[in-house]
Amino acid sequence: MKRILIADSVREVGKEVTLMGWVATRRDHGKVMFIDLRDRSGFIQCVGVNLKENITTEDVVKIAGLVKERPVKMVNPKIATGKVEVEIKSLEIVSKAKELPIPIDGDGYDVNEESRLKYRYLDLRRDRLTKNIRLRSQFVQKVREFLFSKDFCEIETPLLTKSTPEGSRDFVVPSRLQQGNFYALPQSPQQYKQLLMVAGFERYFQIARCLRDEDLRADRGFEHTQIDLEMSFIEREDVMEILEEMITQVFESFDVKIKQKPFPVLTYKEAMEKFASDKFDLRNEEEKKNGVKAFAWVVDFPFFEKDKEGKWTFTHNPFSKPKDEFIKDLLNKRNIEGILTTQYDLVCNGFEVGGGSTRAHRPEILEAVFGILGYEKKEIWEKFGHMLEAFSYGAPPHGGCAFGVERLIMMLANEQYLREVVAFPQTSGGRTSVMDAPNQLSSEQLKELGIKVIKNR
Repeated sequence: MKRILIADSVREVGKEVTLMGWVATRRDHGKVMFIDLRDRSGFIQCVGVNLKENITTEDVVKIAGLVKERPVKMVNPKIATGKVEVEIKSLEIVSKAKELPIPIDGDGYDVNEESRLKYRYLDLRRDRLTKNIRLRSQFVQKVREFLFSKDFCEIETPLLTKSTPEGSRDFVVPSRLQQGNFYALPQSPQQYKQLLMVAGFERYFQIARCLRDEDLRADRGFEHTQIDLEMSFIEREDVMEILEEMITQVFESFDVKIKQKPFPVLTYKEAMEKFASDKFDLRNEEEKKNGVKAFAWVVDFPFFEKDKEGKWTFTHNPFSKPKDEFIKDLLNKRNIEGILTTQYDLVCNGFEVGGGSTRAHRPEILEAVFGILGYEKKEIWEKFGHMLEAFSYGAPPHGGCAFGVERLIMMLANEQYLREVVAFPQTSGGRTSVMDAPNQLSSEQLKELGIKVIKNR
């Protein structure tokens, strides 16, 4: 008999079925044993008489039995299959489970983080995390459906690329064929998506994996996923409008209440004067209790700021375009502190959840930006010559945005930590969960790559 999912058993009353899954709980009542069986679709109660098998929780079992309606007083309204149960005709232990090193029957917040990540494949069995990971999948699916409906084309961009200054440290990969040279893993698909605009695709998106060697915190990891998109022949408000429509439609499909529509728009100056931060929370205490999401846009950021050494650096993205009224200042390298960029950030409940800008599509503007940042003309062409040349062949005005998937799911799931919405997150020390990484390479591997390890500490 072919296996069916537990959720489908409610339509099989009076019929014999075969179920397979994990033993969530077992309760002995003399000769009668009650087993709560779990698979990806849910739970169901199974009842066996005089079972001889030595069953323990989390065993993987195969149960054949008759689906019966429960007595009215025994109905369990907390689960979808609560009106039925399975009378066990035969039971086979497919795989035995030894005693679990961590409990998985609660929400897991009180379990040691190191243990949870070491045994992440067990941690993921708990109901809360299962729901979070499935929520993430559903969220991404809805985003894809929305973007396809707006004529976006999903395109993958390379993971092995060139190290360029984009604001964070790169993770680098040594080249075996060109020893002494290195690839960089992408901090974002920024340059490639702009090149796709030059190529004429006009509307691109990607659910992109990005890697940045940054200091870790509750809402940031070495790896993250972003909804990355770019559009041609647009102004700033065009991009903001379609992004707001996407966020509103997707969030409300999960029955989330949004505080204000359209989203409020504040300038950076207004945000700093009112909240002393550009990542603010517009909710009152009652709205916080009720899970309301308060989205808002922040615009008109300064393009440049001074770093610790007193040199100019960009506040968001060196590929951004200044507001039109500041283009002459940029090209003439004057009023640098007063130049405003076309950057727009989306904030929600005190977090930045996305950001983007219209881009510099004229080569002289991009070259002027890197000139202000202190790069000599030769160095600019060495690092960004591919972009400058591409823009010389007819580049459309374009702009886009990237949303952090993890932060958006944290909003939806009401979680405080990134690790609660990622299947296999890093530890707070940057080690990979389950697998012991990073680890050392063998001497043979290092020799093949032409690398000698020198320990600085």
